[in-house]
Amino acid sequence: MIFLKLFIIFTKIGTFNFGGGYAMLSLIHNEVVVKNAWMTNAEFADMVAISQSTPGPIGINAATYAGYTAVLNDGYPQWAAMLGSVLASLSIIWLPFIIMILISRYLMRHKDSKVVQNIFSGLRPAIIGLIAAAATLLMTKDNFGDPRVEPAYFAISVAIFAATFYLTRFRKANPILVMLVCGLLGLVIF
Repeated sequence: MIFLKLFIIFTKIGTFNFGGGYAMLSLIHNEVVVKNAWMTNAEFADMVAISQSTPGPIGINAATYAGYTAVLNDGYPQWAAMLGSVLASLSIIWLPFIIMILISRYLMRHKDSKVVQNIFSGLRPAIIGLIAAAATLLMTKDNFGDPRVEPAYFAISVAIFAATFYLTRFRKANPILVMLVCGLLGLVIF
């Protein structure tokens, strides 16, 4: 039963998502954390961190991790969890792949059409909204700590967040280097 649910959920996410992997994260969160409780918010945050830091598209990496974790947390053995990860990964890409093949010919012929340009003009702000929604999903006490319980850790987490944002946005620092430094800081401080 869980395999059928994984197939349907990740096919739906892959098919109706616009804006790439980051925009997909809020849809994945809603399905795997909120609706099905296959993982906690903390596990979801770990999934995002691992999906971001491993090679490949974040949406497919997140589906792989979510499929594995969902099946494993449902009580199945590790080999079945691996099957779940493969199923979720393939489910998120199979239908969009077919759709893109079919519509790419149309888009190439009509890319200068006012209708096509207007459609994309409407999709751009929606994509930014989906990415912003994914960012706010990760701003929880699981990731920053509870300011009432551990105010020092909360302040350190906010400072790391602000420094990372500043360095990558305004100073154009290498994101990989920033992540390595933040990981080392987390190892030492927390």
